[in-house]
Amino acid sequence: QVQLVESGGGLVQAGGSLRLSCAASGRTFSGYTMGWFRQAPGKEREFVAHISWSVGSTYYADSVKGRFTISRDGAANTVYLQMNSLKPEDTAVYYCAADLKNWGTPERRKYDYWGQGTQVTVSS
Repeated sequence: QVQLVESGGGLVQAGGSLRLSCAASGRTFSGYTMGWFRQAPGKEREFVAHISWSVGSTYYADSVKGRFTISRDGAANTVYLQMNSLKPEDTAVYYCAADLKNWGTPERRKYDYWGQGTQVTVSS
């Protein structure tokens, strides 16, 4: 059974930074794609970034490009999202997700497993 557990969310002022972690367990994730999504109140869940676990290639939503960095630690089976220059519009619940078929896509329906989410709140 795949489990994804996010941590690292919190309250931060605009311009600040946070690092989210996603601890993955239940299988080897080499060869898969891991993604981060977010959902603000009253809005649909949207893509933030994804990374190919095996080769480390990354892809970002335009709204976070240049501010957020996704990375992974194979030994720790953990994916990270470093978020810098945070804005109030980044406020959302952030979810980690696993794409076990390695579609490598921003489409949320292609992701097979999801974590429970971690709240990020950016004050102005």
